[in-house]
Amino acid sequence: MTISLPIFLLLLVFTAMGSIGSFYFKRMSNSDIGFNKSFVTNFIVGCFFYGSGAILNIIALKFTDYTILFPLTSITYIWTFILSAMFLKEKITTKKIIGLVCIMGGAFLLVS
Repeated sequence: MTISLPIFLLLLVFTAMGSIGSFYFKRMSNSDIGFNKSFVTNFIVGCFFYGSGAILNIIALKFTDYTILFPLTSITYIWTFILSAMFLKEKITTKKIIGLVCIMGGAFLLVS
């Protein structure tokens, strides 16, 4: 079984949403734990994106084999790199890029 274009596009969307959700959880970790505005806002937004991504993942699983779809969820790492570099100003090193390429190469090798 191969992955169809609509499912691949859905994969791109739900992996991005999962990464955005995690990004807000990271932002949440920078504030005091409790019922303050920053913590609650980041928690709600993070849960929305993370949960929405999970629902789209379930929909995609309905039309694709788990052994194909799950390795491709590693696309989340690409979104995470982009969000981390752009908004968290985290340093993207050559070592990290090599690791990402290896992960993505392995995932695509598994599904090809």
